[in-house]
Amino acid sequence: MLLAPSRIPLNVPSYGEEEIAEVLDSLKSGYLTMGKKVRRFEELWAEYIGVPYAVMTNSGSSANLVALTALTLMNGGLRPGDEVITPALTWATTVFPIAQAGLVPVLVDVDKWTYNISPEAVEAAITPRTKAIMPVHLLGNPCDMDALGAIADAHSLELIEDCCEAHGAESQGSRVGSNGLLATFSFFFSHHISTIEGGMVLTGNGELAELCRSLRAFGWVREMKNKEAIATAHPGIDPRFLFAYPGYNFRPMEYQGAFGIHQVGRLEGYIARRRQNAFYWNRELAQYGEWLALQGERTGTRHVWFAYPVRVRVEAPFARAELQNHLESRGIETRPIEAGNMAIQPAMQYIKHRVGGPLTNAQDIHDHAFFIGNHHGIGEAEREYIAASFHEFMRRYQ
Repeated sequence: MLLAPSRIPLNVPSYGEEEIAEVLDSLKSGYLTMGKKVRRFEELWAEYIGVPYAVMTNSGSSANLVALTALTLMNGGLRPGDEVITPALTWATTVFPIAQAGLVPVLVDVDKWTYNISPEAVEAAITPRTKAIMPVHLLGNPCDMDALGAIADAHSLELIEDCCEAHGAESQGSRVGSNGLLATFSFFFSHHISTIEGGMVLTGNGELAELCRSLRAFGWVREMKNKEAIATAHPGIDPRFLFAYPGYNFRPMEYQGAFGIHQVGRLEGYIARRRQNAFYWNRELAQYGEWLALQGERTGTRHVWFAYPVRVRVEAPFARAELQNHLESRGIETRPIEAGNMAIQPAMQYIKHRVGGPLTNAQDIHDHAFFIGNHHGIGEAEREYIAASFHEFMRRYQ
């Protein structure tokens, strides 16, 4: 029996004394809802990604809904019933906000190796109702943004990046989140950096940024640059309680901004550890290529390894569950690949949607793949123990 250095969870806290002190400062000040610390985090994150505008929300799911709703309210934007193509293999909060914004999600297949949306499947699914593509940089692996951008340009489609698991990932020299009209991030506890809960919408479009700021806070005009003009047009309403849009209560708390302003500086170090871990496991497990399909890093990209995925080939003499059960028995947590094939989730019966072609790869990954945690808390001893646990299992079949 291998001796684990400790139980190896999917993630460990990413914050330290600086974040705690910053939160205490906010609590002592009495300023608890979004304020200057949230604004500072927005500035830092916009600068890091390389876009002009960032709008923080209380979660990544909310960021998706705010972004999509803003797109339906902007001049020349999307309209109810318009289709948005997105991968079938993703998390629920990519797909659900599309429908919640009055749009129609179109689920398409993914690439078998990257797990990301297939440009060929996108091209085949386009109809006259298609108005946008919403790729997901799944598990920190950048999508083929050159191909998707070319498709979007050729068909006059908007590009909305879901980067919720891809902090710091890069494609052809640019960070994900800087390629489309809109992009979203999540800062949930298990992500590369965290504000415990929290999300962000990024855009280079000033009109969309204004809409997002209003939508996250009830549709209020308080943060809008043209609030005085709106108030002048509605003299019978107290300008302090003037609502321009049907918005949400998705405001972040000031403590989330307090976390964020310190977390940004930690990110590159966290990414370096994740990459070191993933490359080590790839080297150790390469000898099992007949049975295990592993991810690599595509030329011209930086994979930031939100987690470490493994797909058990159908030729293997064991099932996925057997390998997962072995790892779990050794204290190594495992999970399926996100929500798997979203098209077969029972919640989809309540959502108007379309399946844009065969979902062969998405279903194969749903049936045969899983991931283990990969984070800054995994050092040399932990990653060696994980590799040894794989080796121990594989010896049964050699």
